Amino acid sequence: MNTIHFIGGEKGGVGKSVFARLLSQYFIDNKLPYIGLDADRSHGTLTRSYKEFTDSIDLDHFESADKIMELVLESQKHLLIDLPAQSERFLDKWIEENDVIGMCEEMEIKINYWYLVDDSNDCVMLVDNFLKKYNNLLKCIVVKNAGRGKDFKAIDELILANVSEISNHPSQITLPALHTPTMHKIDKLNFSFWGAANVKENDKEHLGLMERQRTKVWIKKSYEQIENSI
Repeated sequence: MNTIHFIGGEKGGVGKSVFARLLSQYFIDNKLPYIGLDADRSHGTLTRSYKEFTDSIDLDHFESADKIMELVLESQKHLLIDLPAQSERFLDKWIEENDVIGMCEEMEIKINYWYLVDDSNDCVMLVDNFLKKYNNLLKCIVVKNAGRGKDFKAIDELILANVSEISNHPSQITLPALHTPTMHKIDKLNFSFWGAANVKENDKEHLGLMERQRTKVWIKKSYEQIENSI
């Protein structure tokens, strides 16, 4: 089944682009055909790290956002969209005015919304609002980023409340934390996660031996989480 994967979350700095890159690498490593769309014009991290798989879209304009449906209908592929912070109102408008959810049901297109959160009170409020709006309409996967927080008790309680109140309840995963200086180095080099774990040529700047090992372990643990919800 064709699947649209929105990588979102209203709060900035919760790791949306990290997870978008990770999910891109997951598709590549598992030989799952996919197309990436980068809607984050302020950073463009997905485009830099996976440029041969990624195009850009502008959620401010329907003509650009329409590319989402056109691409997912053209080919049997996973379609991944890296959303910027505070993009929900633009996405809401596109979905509502075009009945995108109804169209996906008719065309048998699956929608996964991976909602990134840290452990802040802001995220509790934001994800609560999102689940009340969309949890009975599409598959929501709350991604608790352990690299951006440690105490997710309030998020867990919120998800439990939604499980009891809404039949189509969200699933949840925990994105493990990667050693911060290692992640910063990966970002500085604009590496894909394959490149971070494997590039070691002497004439090319790369991660050190143990940095590559940490990255490989992190990728493996992260994939185990993704596989439970994909």
